[in-house]
Amino acid sequence: MALEWVVLSYVAAAEATMVLLLTLPPTLNPLRKGVISVTRNLLKPFLSVVPFCLFLLLDIYWKYETRPSCKSSESCTPSELMRHQKSAIKSQRNGLLIAAALMLYWMLFAVTRLAVQEEQLSERVVRLQNQD
Repeated sequence: MALEWVVLSYVAAAEATMVLLLTLPPTLNPLRKGVISVTRNLLKPFLSVVPFCLFLLLDIYWKYETRPSCKSSESCTPSELMRHQKSAIKSQRNGLLIAAALMLYWMLFAVTRLAVQEEQLSERVVRLQNQD
């Protein structure tokens, strides 16, 4: 089960990198245009992050619902209690990773849309200036 969390971490890191590259200053125009086109082409494949995150959320919920409960200190050994606490901490960490991946995808989509609109508007301005 650890492989899917590694994959989600890499996807979130790639999304964060693309968002940072898209927000570069306009002085790096040739690089920015290339990043915009690459990001536009990767938005559809990265959409698969949404159902993948929902699946992982269901996995966390299932683990939470089926975990054995320790009602008192006598019903669980210290090692079992430590294992359950460690599992709860991992679930919280994984939940934050899911939220970050979904938020980064949304930000990537929004920033890409704004960058494309900015590019189109700047092309219109250049065309209008050339007509005059």
